[in-house]
Amino acid sequence: MSNRRDYRASKAALFDGIDNIEEGGIRASSSYSREIDDHTNDKALDSLEDRVSFLKRLTGDIHGEVENHNRMLDRMGTKMDATRGIMSGTMDRFKIVLEKKSSRKMFKLAAYFVVSFFVMYYFIRVFRVFMYG
Repeated sequence: MSNRRDYRASKAALFDGIDNIEEGGIRASSSYSREIDDHTNDKALDSLEDRVSFLKRLTGDIHGEVENHNRMLDRMGTKMDATRGIMSGTMDRFKIVLEKKSSRKMFKLAAYFVVSFFVMYYFIRVFRVFMYG
């Protein structure tokens, strides 16, 4: 029996530190894994930071474009209001001109002149096409 105890004692002495080695191995592997995870996280954070800064610049550019378009639309609206005022004044004058009989004849004469001008222009263009191809 003594021999067996000695064997067990020597076996225990031999394999006594294996738990510590395995734990140390796990710790080393765990710290190495943690370093890799930290490195991966740092890379991911850098990539995320780059994307966020890109999106920030993009939204700033979009904001600038929207502001420019709003200013342009405001100017267009003001010009359209001014044009509407001019056109309503012109229509009022036409109404006054058309209410008078002598003015009505003058208006018809001007309309015939404009129509004849466009007819002549059309015939000249058609003639040029046939002559010069």
